Amino acid sequence: MQKFPEKFIFGAATAAYQAEGATQTDGKGKTYWDDYLKEQGTFDPNTASDFYHKYQEDIEQAHAFGINGIRISIAWTRIFPEGTGKVNEAGVKFYHELIDACLAQGVEPFVTLHHFDTPYPLYKKGDWLSSEMIDAYVAFSDFCFKEYGRKVNYWITINEPWSVVAGQYIIGHFPPNIHYDIPKAIQSMHNMMVAHARVVKLYKEQAYSGEIGIVHILESKYPITQSIEDQEAAAREHILANQFMLDATFNGRYSNEVMGIVEDILMKNDGKLKTEPSDFEYLSYAAEHIDFLGINYYASHFLKAYDGDSLIHHNGTGEKGSSVFALKGIGERVNNPLIPTTDWDWPIYPQGLEDMLVFVKNTYPNYKKIYVTENGMGDKDILMDETVQDDARIDYVRQHLAAILKAVEQGVNVQGYFIWSLMDVFSWTNGYNKRYGLFYVEFETQQRYPKKSAYWYKAMADKNELL
Repeated sequence: MQKFPEKFIFGAATAAYQAEGATQTDGKGKTYWDDYLKEQGTFDPNTASDFYHKYQEDIEQAHAFGINGIRISIAWTRIFPEGTGKVNEAGVKFYHELIDACLAQGVEPFVTLHHFDTPYPLYKKGDWLSSEMIDAYVAFSDFCFKEYGRKVNYWITINEPWSVVAGQYIIGHFPPNIHYDIPKAIQSMHNMMVAHARVVKLYKEQAYSGEIGIVHILESKYPITQSIEDQEAAAREHILANQFMLDATFNGRYSNEVMGIVEDILMKNDGKLKTEPSDFEYLSYAAEHIDFLGINYYASHFLKAYDGDSLIHHNGTGEKGSSVFALKGIGERVNNPLIPTTDWDWPIYPQGLEDMLVFVKNTYPNYKKIYVTENGMGDKDILMDETVQDDARIDYVRQHLAAILKAVEQGVNVQGYFIWSLMDVFSWTNGYNKRYGLFYVEFETQQRYPKKSAYWYKAMADKNELL
C-alpha cells in the first residue's frame, strides 16, 4: 500500500486559452495566438472545450470524480482587452463566477496569471523582451490580487518560461516563429523571472493571506553515453532549460557555474545577457518569500555532443520518429532505445521526475514545497460506448505518481499532483488530435464523457493511495 501525504491535492489542470473558447465573446481582446492561428488555417481555438460556458458542469464533474484542486488561468485579455487601459467588466465577472463555482464544489483553484497568452498589443511591442510588457503584467497582476485575492489561496505567476521562449525563439512554433535565437530566449527567460519576482514582492508587501509560486517545466537531462562530451551536452541543456531559472527562483542570482555555461552558449550564438542591479534585488526578495514551486513534467531527454548549427523539427502530428532537436553550443537530443516514447517522440521516463524532485530538494534547500502542476499522457483517444479505454494513460500516470512517492520517501515535500488535463482541450501546436483529458470532449457537440482514467483517478483520490 502506497499512501499519499495527508491533505494531498488530487488535482486537474486547464488553461484559459486552451479550454475556454469564446475568444471573441463579451469584449475579450486578442492574444498573439488569434491572428497567427487564423493565418495558419490549421487549428481553430474559438470553441476549444467551451469551458467559458460549461465551467459549472465541468467543476461539478471534477468534484464528483474526487478532484479537490484545479489549475485555471485568468485570460489577461478578458480583463484588459488591450493589455492595459480600460477594464472589461464582463471578464471580471466571469472569473468571479468561475472561482466561486470552484469554491462551492470544494475544488481549490490554483490561479495562473500568465499561461502563454500575452495580449496582442503588448506582443507587438516585444512581449517579454519589453520593459513595457513587464510593467503591464505587474499592473494586471495587481488588479487580479485586489479583485480576487480574498478568495484565491494559491497564485501562480507564470507558466513554463522555458516553453514560452523555446516556442517563440528556438523551435519557432509559437509566434513570432523565430528559429534558433538562443540569446533572445535567454534574455526573455531572465525578464520573465524578474517579472515574476516583482509580482511576488507586490503580493507579499500587500499582505494577502494566500500563497504564491511559479510553474517551471523541468525535464531531466541525461548523457546517452558516459563520454565526457555527452555528459557536457546533457549538463549544458540542463543549465539552459532548468537550472538557469531555478537559480533565479531560489537563489535570487545565477551561480558562477551556471553563468559560465550560459555566457559560453551566448558567445557561441553571438549574444549577450543584459541585466540591471535592480533585477537581482527583486529576484533575491522573491527567492526568500516564494511559497511553492510548481513542476510540470512530461518527459526527460537523452543527449549527445553536437558541433553543428542548430536544427529542429517539431513533431506536432504524432508521426513517431520524426522529431529532431539539436542546438548549437549545447547538444543533440537522441532516442534511447531502452526507453519507450509516445507518438510525439516524448520519452516515457518516470525516473526523470523522481530525479528532478530530489535535485530541487538537494540543490535548493530553502524551497518550501512542491506541487506537480502538470503531468499526463497525450494520446489519440477513441470514444466507444460513451467512454475511452485509456489503459496506457492510467499506466503512465500511475508510474509517475509512484515516482513522486519515491521522492517523498527521500524527504521531498510534494503536496499535490495535477493531471493534465481535466477535460480534452485545444493544444497550441496539435489542435484537437492529441487528447490528455480525464473527460473525453466530443468537440462538435461539447458533450463530455468520463474515460476509464477518470474512474481510476477517483478511486485513488477516495482512498488517498496509489492503485
